[in-house]
Amino acid sequence: MFEKILIANRGEIAVRVIRACRELGVAAVAVYSEADRDALHVQMADAAVPIGPPPARESYLVIDKIVAAARDAGADAIHPGYGFLSENPDFARACAAAGITFIGPSPETLEASGDKVRARQTAAKAGAPVLPALESISSDSIEAQQAARTLGLPLLVKAAAGGGGKGMRVVREAGELGAALAAAEREATAAFGDGRVFLERLVERPRHIEVQILADRHGSAIHLGERECSLQRRHQKVVEEAPSAAVDERLRRKITDAALLVARAVDYTNAGTVEFLLAPDQSFYFLEINPRLQVEHPVTEMVTGIDLVQQQIRVAAGERLVVRQDDVELRGHAIECRLYAEDPAKRFLPQAGEIVAVSAPSGPGVRVDSALWSGARVTIDYDPMLAKVVTHGADRESARRRMIAALDDFLIIGPPNNLTFLRALMELPQFREAALDTQLIEREGMSVLGAPRHRELAAKIAAYLVAAGPHPAAAGGAASAGIPTPWETLGPWRPGMGGGAS
Repeated sequence: MFEKILIANRGEIAVRVIRACRELGVAAVAVYSEADRDALHVQMADAAVPIGPPPARESYLVIDKIVAAARDAGADAIHPGYGFLSENPDFARACAAAGITFIGPSPETLEASGDKVRARQTAAKAGAPVLPALESISSDSIEAQQAARTLGLPLLVKAAAGGGGKGMRVVREAGELGAALAAAEREATAAFGDGRVFLERLVERPRHIEVQILADRHGSAIHLGERECSLQRRHQKVVEEAPSAAVDERLRRKITDAALLVARAVDYTNAGTVEFLLAPDQSFYFLEINPRLQVEHPVTEMVTGIDLVQQQIRVAAGERLVVRQDDVELRGHAIECRLYAEDPAKRFLPQAGEIVAVSAPSGPGVRVDSALWSGARVTIDYDPMLAKVVTHGADRESARRRMIAALDDFLIIGPPNNLTFLRALMELPQFREAALDTQLIEREGMSVLGAPRHRELAAKIAAYLVAAGPHPAAAGGAASAGIPTPWETLGPWRPGMGGGAS
């Protein structure tokens, strides 16, 4: 086992890995930018190393700085977390060159999975189902003009590199194809430095199903069942659950077998995810390989009782998997909601500011992964995720009801957040009935925003008063300083809207 692990990440991700290290008796080293000097992961770690200015491109994404920090701290391994450099093969190679173990797949596996065209070719060769596609195409090619006839409509334009919904366009009319390809090429070039795109037949109203895999360096590979991540906004997951209500035992065997075929085809080691689209007719198709731990991994941990971060560390240290496939049992149901500093009423615009006070839910079957503390600052330099709220119950409905109670109990005085939005999602009839697909949120639109509850209204008012300072009436108060007032969104409490002394 390693003696000291450096965590090349921040926030709740780093906190999660630090806790796993503690349970294994391994020292944890944090890295931090100037913006994170007082962050919780820095406070919790056994040691911490500064790595530069707030922008990630000058700190958390600089390979040389991370490797130098690990060397200086005497770390014998680096855990990349998820995001930042976790899927970068050059980072994995730099770790190896420095004599430091990279806790993740090999550089070759990262390369094979990072290129979506190459990954789908590998999956198809291994025997996994893939959608009809044109894997090499450009906006000015003859193939682009013929694609609608070759593949049929509708189509999906996808970037060969990267993810996060960038470089993706839906094409429903043949005349839209050229412009969609050109726009996707530009966006992919700007986001990933790689303008390659490909075309895939679009599955209407699919469900997003992914399979958690674990593989060691001794030839053993297992799956830990499936998760469903169909509730998405602009191709970004919002709510995840395990297992999927759409997957029965027969389909589970088929889709997990396909996931292991793909994993073995890319010589996968460590923890990862193979993702699929599930069509309404129960046919499924390979989507991509995520060669890292994912944000939604807690739901799998809750239903299997297996600590995935600890398994990652043990595998990287050369240990054999002690969990066999027959040992894996899915118990009950788990749901995860991603809590963001964003304003749903303003097109989910990311928010920043100080966390004045926070009170997280707790109790049986409730887990909160976060790096929140009173006095923490949320900045615009990084992803606006504040926390992951996870609930577990004997069945899906009990997990859903427990999630509603947990969201009601979560109090944050600080920047606007999406608590109301998440609670509204839990109450959607389609969610209650597990009638999900990846376009559900877009179809529902503003009706999903929900109405703030009393405790949240009180938090908004408190946040406004704190921001206003000790004398909000002086010099025009907070409103004159451009600070939005809670009265803008509180319905009948606004002047002239009735309610008398409400």
